[in-house]
Amino acid sequence: MSILMEPLTGGSSPGLCWSGILRTCFPILTWLPRYNFTWLKMDLIAGLTVGLTAVPQALAYAAVAGLPVQYGLYSAFMGGFIYCIFGTSKDITLGPTAIMSLLCSSYIGGDPVFAVVLTLLCGVIQTGMSLLRLGFLLDFISYPVIKGFTCAAAVIIGFGQVKNILGLKDIPQSFVLQVYYTFHKIPEARVGDVVLGLCCLLVLVTLKMMQTSLGSAEDEAPRLMRTARRLVWSLATIRNALVVIAATAVAYSAEVVGGHFFSLTGKSAKGLPSFQAPPLSEIANGTVITFSDIAKDLGGGLAVIPLMGVLESIAIAKAFGSKNNYRIDANQELFAIGLTNIMGSFVSAYPVTGSFGRTAVNSQSGVCTPAGGVVTGVIVLLSLAFLMPLFFYIPKASLAAVIICAVSPMVDFRVPVQLWRVKKLDLLPFLVTFLVSFWEVQYGIVGGIVVSAFMLLYVVARPKVKVSHHGVVVLELDSGLNFPVTEHLSKIIYTHALHASPPRCLVLDCSHVSCIDYTVVHELEELLQQFELRGTTLVFVRLKPSVLKVLLKAELPAFRHTDSIDEALQLLTELSNYDQQS
Repeated sequence: MSILMEPLTGGSSPGLCWSGILRTCFPILTWLPRYNFTWLKMDLIAGLTVGLTAVPQALAYAAVAGLPVQYGLYSAFMGGFIYCIFGTSKDITLGPTAIMSLLCSSYIGGDPVFAVVLTLLCGVIQTGMSLLRLGFLLDFISYPVIKGFTCAAAVIIGFGQVKNILGLKDIPQSFVLQVYYTFHKIPEARVGDVVLGLCCLLVLVTLKMMQTSLGSAEDEAPRLMRTARRLVWSLATIRNALVVIAATAVAYSAEVVGGHFFSLTGKSAKGLPSFQAPPLSEIANGTVITFSDIAKDLGGGLAVIPLMGVLESIAIAKAFGSKNNYRIDANQELFAIGLTNIMGSFVSAYPVTGSFGRTAVNSQSGVCTPAGGVVTGVIVLLSLAFLMPLFFYIPKASLAAVIICAVSPMVDFRVPVQLWRVKKLDLLPFLVTFLVSFWEVQYGIVGGIVVSAFMLLYVVARPKVKVSHHGVVVLELDSGLNFPVTEHLSKIIYTHALHASPPRCLVLDCSHVSCIDYTVVHELEELLQQFELRGTTLVFVRLKPSVLKVLLKAELPAFRHTDSIDEALQLLTELSNYDQQS
């Protein structure tokens, strides 16, 4: 069951125009007038299911970001309310994710004030990008870069939780040092944490396999059997909540009888976060850290985190929109994410984006509208209001197991094989991003983007030029003429025509050239002068009207053009050049 989330626009009537504008700005108006009891029932089921998944994940991801666990919940509810009004996908859920948590940990240093300021600035940047229609910038982050980063992030996040499975303390944040000290301190592992962590992993993997097998099973069994399958599938879907609840019960029981066998989450703030303006400064060790100081310390995070957040969310929204047969508005999605982060900063949230795992659960649960996110938000708020004292007893090993199982599907070994088969050179940005990310994740992203940009610039600067001979030299370009091409094109022309003995006439086939700039025009002017000095001719063939208009305005010397190669050859014959070189 699905609805069309694409905004509707009217005709020429002023009333219809205003209606179209309102529907574009507030996508909720496209589905709310048609809302019915059936949709409400499905949204309640999906929202509840996602909520029971979101709560344990939010607690776990806060630990990845280096923040107290309550900050994960502070970040998990605002998206449901904001996105319901401004979002264009029925499936997507906004909240803390593994990748965003890892990125944030690199910049905030475990400081909640830095996290909240980063959320505010990310929201302002993303909203500004939406209003300026800058969503196209995301197109410059290639698929190999994205996959290289997600694979590396999954390994970094997953291995970073091994210390909690083993109950180890004082492990550095740097990945290389983390690997060394984790293995070095294995003899210090706590038996209780190891046993509980491995049991949680086993249960999570088993439930995941059951969910996968039941989801692909044929539905031809008797009704009672189908009901049992749905029940088991539902329980497998909320496996994170079940495992965390069971582990917490075990840990609580152990504490009651005086046994301290597990590393616990510990004390966290009680109740709902206060709605207040985000703190723009803080006092640390008697020193006032101003807003400008915080912004400087965040540095490159103000570029990396907003872009990665938007990229992740829009990619997920597009994927599920295609799967469920509706369209999204990328710039409106950008606005919804930005506004969510701005409002989230008022409730002490750290930056959020779309979650692939929770979105998949939302879609599979049959959500009909973004109202399902409101139900999820209410579940999170209820957890904050009533369950915070119990979070003290959540074992760190159980949250580590949840994170490891959540990020493991992100390590996709098929990607490098596919890149090798399709285009081997695409492995370069993938490998650069993947390997450099183990040093610093933000450098991995930047390194991959830089390598991809150089590859793109090389293609632009070195277009393929087909050289053929029809008594004269014929060059056929396969792309536009822009300034990086000038040296390359001039070298080919000098080699095949001007430096030939004797110099030869040239026909330049521009049928694939749709744009031209001043640098190229200037170079063509010099080339035409060189042809004239050597007593030969350069003829342009099949120029597009837009390119021809530019060249005519430039008033190039001895500029000649025809509509076909045959006409060019005939023109050269009339100029007596063709016969001389035959």
